[in-house]
Amino acid sequence: MSDNVGFIFPGQGSQSVGMGQALVEGRPDLRQLYDDASKILGFDLAGLCFEGPAEQLNKTEFTQPALLVTSVVALRALDMSLTPVAVAGHSLGEYSAVVAAGGLEFEEAVQLVHKRATFMAEAVSPGSGLVAAVLGLTPEVVKEACREAQTAGVVSAANFNAPGQVVIAGEKAAVERAIEIAKAKGCRRAMPLPVSVPVHTALMKPAADRLSSFVESAAISDLQVPLINNADAKALTSAGEIRESLIRQLPSSVLWEQSIRVMGEMGVTIFVEIGPGTVLTGLVKRILPEATLCNVHDPESLETTLSILKKVA
Repeated sequence: MSDNVGFIFPGQGSQSVGMGQALVEGRPDLRQLYDDASKILGFDLAGLCFEGPAEQLNKTEFTQPALLVTSVVALRALDMSLTPVAVAGHSLGEYSAVVAAGGLEFEEAVQLVHKRATFMAEAVSPGSGLVAAVLGLTPEVVKEACREAQTAGVVSAANFNAPGQVVIAGEKAAVERAIEIAKAKGCRRAMPLPVSVPVHTALMKPAADRLSSFVESAAISDLQVPLINNADAKALTSAGEIRESLIRQLPSSVLWEQSIRVMGEMGVTIFVEIGPGTVLTGLVKRILPEATLCNVHDPESLETTLSILKKVA
């Protein structure tokens, strides 16, 4: 085990057409992961990830399995015997993190994530929800803006991402009202995000209820390394804790800033973002500016990361 490396895995919003393609071109054996997932899902996942269209890739029921599989491809490409101090994943990325920690087999994770995404998409009618990042306010002020906007519908703080960045989600009119209130309270900027479902709000309770029986019956093992979970920012290792946490994360806020700080307290000084994009790398930079940051999403970033990790392995 490395005593200072942590693995983190991205969630919705990190997807982009072309993701995973360069890694598979460099390691053709990894194409099998896309092929195996396609059989489970009933559609050509590699085609969707590599060629799009973006409109389909950005729909929750497609985004989530695409991100999970591409993150596991990146993890296998890293292919080191290095064991991290801890793992964490942002929202959907929590499933990738559980796979990395030995708690879920790949095929089981694909099936669970497909159910999760489908139930989430069915929990709210298309176009009725909205997700937006609010920049420049404290969490308390954002929560206050959401409370004041609840006359227009359901809205709450969904992700506490980094200092000065809170993501809000809920019913479209209520989120728009919360943005207006946040701007009046000094919000620097508010921008809609490419997430088609208002996750981590009370609107996801029906999806969590439907998902629970599948999580309960899934083959989940005790973890080989701790997972810092979204709902509590606590280190979990037992299969029972993981099951409960995966169900509860859907209607609960993602405590990302707190999770990264917990990893830092555990001795993590090198954070490796494994999967599409560099969203989490940017967030960690704001949370722990002194941390060493690297990511694995294409052959170039893989080589850079390997060269950094070989020095500490």
